Amino acid sequence: MLKEQSLKVSIQGYEGCFHQEAANKFYGKEVSVICCSTFKEVVKIAEDKNECDAGIIAIENSIAGSILPNYNLLQKSKLKIIGEIYLQIMQNLLVNAGVKLGEIHEVHSHPMAIQQCADFLDKYNWKIVETEDTALSARHIHQHHSKHIAAIASRIAAEIYQLNIIVPHIHTLKNNYTRFLVLQRAEAVQETEGANKASINFHTDHSKGSLAKVLTRISEAGINLSKLQSMPIPGSDFKYSFHADLEFDTKDQLTKALEEIKEKTEDLQILGVYKNGKNK
Repeated sequence: MLKEQSLKVSIQGYEGCFHQEAANKFYGKEVSVICCSTFKEVVKIAEDKNECDAGIIAIENSIAGSILPNYNLLQKSKLKIIGEIYLQIMQNLLVNAGVKLGEIHEVHSHPMAIQQCADFLDKYNWKIVETEDTALSARHIHQHHSKHIAAIASRIAAEIYQLNIIVPHIHTLKNNYTRFLVLQRAEAVQETEGANKASINFHTDHSKGSLAKVLTRISEAGINLSKLQSMPIPGSDFKYSFHADLEFDTKDQLTKALEEIKEKTEDLQILGVYKNGKNK
């Protein structure tokens, strides 16, 4: 892992967003974030050693599913996965100091956050305003000293913008997690001690049963296939590549499995070998 005191990480979103919370969880609160408006920008900056040391992107959500464009970004980048974070998404109602619940007329936030909090919001006759980012909504009400506007955002956004959490945990589904990947330039990656998970991308010759043969090899090696995501190959006639997450016990077990499936695949790409973040 990189040293905290000099670490700079590119993230998608504004200061106080869930990507920053993920960065803090992985590297510690001393990490410095470079906020980007798009995932493509996150990857571009993370690839430049003069800009930052690593990048963090969301890859899937337990409710909304996979973020397919980010799989393509990762595959085409010069970055490798060095870690992952599973972050429970907890939405809170934020207001400026002194504002009471009965004084709220409007609530601002990203459409996804608003949707996640629909049951709570239905209890009130507030005007709902959609914005491009949860943290940006928090910053807006802080900057304008709003007395009648609340924001839905993270706890870290409340801390950064000096807002009060007037109602915590207003999301409807409590078991809502987003998985983030930590990315680093390939030439800077060091072997992760205790690694037990790998991400690969491959495609087969698309003959009958070719994918089943690969999956059988993975199973026979005693490896758990925790994720299999298909993606269209650009420019092809309905042919697909596959992203697979493999959970293993020993490095030798992984090495043997990769040798086995290499014979059954075309263009096998190892995207990263790292520690499973589920239990952290």
